[in-house]
Amino acid sequence: MTIPPPSFRRASDSDSITAGMAQTYVHAEPGTRLLNRFDELRAVLRNDGMRQNGAANAPTEKADPTLASIFFLHGDEHKRRRGAIISMFTPKAIATRHMPVITRTADELIADFRRRGRARLDEMSFLLTATVVAEILGLTETPLKPMMHRIEMANGAPDVWRGGIRKLLAPIKSRFYGLAFLHRDVKPAVAARRRQRRDDVISKLLDEGRSDIEVLVECMTFGLAGIGTTREFIVVAALHLFEKEDLRRRFLEGDEAEQIETLKEILRLEPQASMIYRTSTERVTDGLSQPVEPGERLSLEIRAANLDEAVVGPDPTRIDPDRARRMKNNGAWMSFGDGSHFCPGWQVALTESRVILDRLFRLPGLRLVRYPDMQWTPPMLQSYQFTKAVIECDRD
Repeated sequence: MTIPPPSFRRASDSDSITAGMAQTYVHAEPGTRLLNRFDELRAVLRNDGMRQNGAANAPTEKADPTLASIFFLHGDEHKRRRGAIISMFTPKAIATRHMPVITRTADELIADFRRRGRARLDEMSFLLTATVVAEILGLTETPLKPMMHRIEMANGAPDVWRGGIRKLLAPIKSRFYGLAFLHRDVKPAVAARRRQRRDDVISKLLDEGRSDIEVLVECMTFGLAGIGTTREFIVVAALHLFEKEDLRRRFLEGDEAEQIETLKEILRLEPQASMIYRTSTERVTDGLSQPVEPGERLSLEIRAANLDEAVVGPDPTRIDPDRARRMKNNGAWMSFGDGSHFCPGWQVALTESRVILDRLFRLPGLRLVRYPDMQWTPPMLQSYQFTKAVIECDRD
């Protein structure tokens, strides 16, 4: 097992790979009230009087429903937007529509890795998740890598949290890349589906009479969310499997359901969203130790809620794949949120992760030869990001 670099600080009292850095970087947004108990987060996320709220400097339109990310909508508008695409993320859709794309892409990546004998794990996970997301959305008319770069830059990352002149120029840069994404990627995809509908999100949006701008917003939202979170989780899950022989053996010997249970338990300790935010429109008391007043802004710590011993059971900082079954929970805990904004693509993400990791860890001579660099990416989800993880295997 490759040793992490000295700068990669680990928490000695936790199985979590990211907990050490989280202690430094995860914090409530200034001017908000921090909630970190599982039952209080669930009460807030399921309350209709709460409104989705991003970090103060997040470059996201919130006022105009046609331009706002679905994450910042609520009520009937949120239900309408979510209802238009939710059928793309059901177990049936995964089995019949997405699984062929997932397995074909994973097999191609593994075959290329076997030929070369060396690869970047973060690049493999990116190509898998980006290909699957592009197929689900219908962004299949233009080259993948440049398109995904335009999506990332249009959403403001990473300049918005770097400060200085980069932060000041971030909105201009974001608009430039947004227009480039619209004209180079979205419009060709829309034109192709106006000629002939397909089984993808863009076709469903066109059936509802959505404009090109509305299609653009949906593609940016689900493109960034679907790629970034899953890409990082695949890497961190792989690190756990490299490090823990018993966990790796259990994963490889288990059936699909057991493998998913293992991945959910890893995700409990390594949630991609460490912090999410809400603002109350009314006085809320149910499920809370102290009332939330109208207009009060809340920071909800997902990572801490997933360690709430009263809910997840004893030894919450240790990985235990039997935990969810023993506690009679589906194992998602707070890793995908809760309530009306519960992550719609969670099953796709876990399926992608299971498929690629199962294939990867069955390769002869698989080894991690360079531990990845890790950084934290504020301001919104306060997420970890891994880069430059190098793996090798015996060549064909």
